[in-house]
Amino acid sequence: MMTRAFASPTAILRHAALLITAALILAPFVWMMSLSIKPPGEIFRASFSFWPEQFYGIENYTRAITQAPLIRYMLNGVIVCASILALQIAVCAPAAYALAKLEFAGRDLLFALVLIALLLPHEVLALPLFILGAKIGILNTYVALILPYVVSPFGIFLFRQFFKTIPDDVVHAARLDGYSELGIVWKIMIPMALPAIIAFGIFSVVSHWNSLFWPLIAVRDQELMPPPLGLLAFKSDESGNEYGPLMAAACLVVAPLFVAFLVAQRSIIDGISSGAVKQ
Repeated sequence: MMTRAFASPTAILRHAALLITAALILAPFVWMMSLSIKPPGEIFRASFSFWPEQFYGIENYTRAITQAPLIRYMLNGVIVCASILALQIAVCAPAAYALAKLEFAGRDLLFALVLIALLLPHEVLALPLFILGAKIGILNTYVALILPYVVSPFGIFLFRQFFKTIPDDVVHAARLDGYSELGIVWKIMIPMALPAIIAFGIFSVVSHWNSLFWPLIAVRDQELMPPPLGLLAFKSDESGNEYGPLMAAACLVVAPLFVAFLVAQRSIIDGISSGAVKQ
């Protein structure tokens, strides 16, 4: 006689909570996509319908690309995010290796400072960074958008936790083979830490691709604006916000991040969870 298996009440509540949370997170994106294909007359209607009565997507997306140099803004975002990520890995990986595998005076104090830095929002440093940028003459350049983010406390913490899971015997064997400490970092530790690097890369790119506060302070030329700052071009004091083209431009800006997350989601989970495994 066959018996039917039923989900436990705990499992039902857990899945219900996950579905509700996912719906709350996705609702703004669904609303954004809906507005991006609607004509102005349907955007402010009291009743909601995802699909418009009159499809206006071609007009909105065409204006999103032609009304402002959106492609240029996205290219700026690629340049800035790629440069920040490359420099962060170059700085954070050796620092994390030193905190994880080397014995020296003050190591625990330095790691405590890294943890304290994790608690400080980057906006706290905006004024000192602005004054420093003005003093050394880097404002309104790519350097002003890149330099403040080169040292990432989160990157150091994540890499350090991953490096701690690598057996010390691997490091000792590499030293016996004649590798220098930097050689161990780049030729052994970095290849083994690829899941953590991919996870950190996604977090870094998403954070800086969406950053508005610091670019709003650091640059003023349109040729240097990253995507979030470029979206302000659709704001008009005379005619008001053009919500259709604005939402279309926002969809185009978000699309690369969405694709990147879907491609790298397994590596993100592996990279984050592996740092929690003790040796």
